Amino acid sequence: MPNPTLKILGDTPKAVSRRRFIKGVIAGGAAVSSASYLFRNSVVHGVSGTGDRLITLNVNGQLRRVDVMKQETLAWTLRYKLGLTGTKLGCDRAECGACTVLLDDVPHYSCSVLTHTVRNEKVLSIEGLANEDGTLHPIQQGIIDEQGFQCAFCMSGFVMATEGFLKTIPDPTRSELAHGISGNLCRCQDYDKILTALMRGAENMRTANHV
Repeated sequence: MPNPTLKILGDTPKAVSRRRFIKGVIAGGAAVSSASYLFRNSVVHGVSGTGDRLITLNVNGQLRRVDVMKQETLAWTLRYKLGLTGTKLGCDRAECGACTVLLDDVPHYSCSVLTHTVRNEKVLSIEGLANEDGTLHPIQQGIIDEQGFQCAFCMSGFVMATEGFLKTIPDPTRSELAHGISGNLCRCQDYDKILTALMRGAENMRTANHV
């Protein structure tokens, strides 16, 4: 009895072998994967799709017009649409804190915030901390003074988390600051040195503000 599957495929049992069939499946899968990659690559390079929307963001005190997709995260927009690569993508699932930015002075994981939801908020990334004349922010200067990080991949997130925390408690104890930034992780695990540097930064801020 003829194989109905082979008949549908328009071939005969003699012309189709198991090896040929598997090769066809693999080739078809490769074609689908290639198409998927090309589509993803076009999005990375800012090619607008049907789901894009042009919105205005207040980033580091400047109004920026940008095309964003409805499912696009703020971390992605900052890095790949606005070129603000100081915001790092570590875990990309709201666990490590490397992507921390301030939204209306409150720390948030930007990898878990949809860009279109922050149109009415002030976004502050690490690039917005230093003064226009290039003078470092007191927290940044504290890190330099104490050489507080090793690879520094997580540094931006720690700085932004500390900046947000110090707005509520400007003169914290070491234990209070440790608790306040506990949502940020360091792959190098040099937490004692990091905390010393951030405490120095807090002291610099009090001096600058005469607190």
